[in-house]
Amino acid sequence: MKSHTEYLTFNLPARMAFENITPRVEAILAKSGIVEGLLLCNAMHITASVFINDDEPGLHEDYKKWLEGLAPFDASTRYQHNRTGEDNADAHLKRQVMGREVVLAITKGKLDFGPWEQIFYGEFDGRRPKRVLVKIIGE
Repeated sequence: MKSHTEYLTFNLPARMAFENITPRVEAILAKSGIVEGLLLCNAMHITASVFINDDEPGLHEDYKKWLEGLAPFDASTRYQHNRTGEDNADAHLKRQVMGREVVLAITKGKLDFGPWEQIFYGEFDGRRPKRVLVKIIGE
């Protein structure tokens, strides 16, 4: 069994944003030479996410509105976490909802997606560098 590991770095200018990372992940898969196996892609920061869904701008705006309704940004002491000197409690909660990682099957050297599926990086406390791990195992 072979393995291949790479890291992607993001520094999105907005506090909350989504970026389609599918082409970058596919390039890493091609470089790995693995044709049958599994690919793990996970955000390595507690205020960011990796998830799979449709690349449709309206859906992404709906996500932002929905997430802001669930956990609105509020730098005050509304959240216990912010009483520690932080101002990003909402970002931790948004990440929990959107998830940390995705695992994808690799079949015949390609990501085995369903219709319309794409991989996204979700940022909930932007304006600083964060990493995403891409780990591939297989033959």
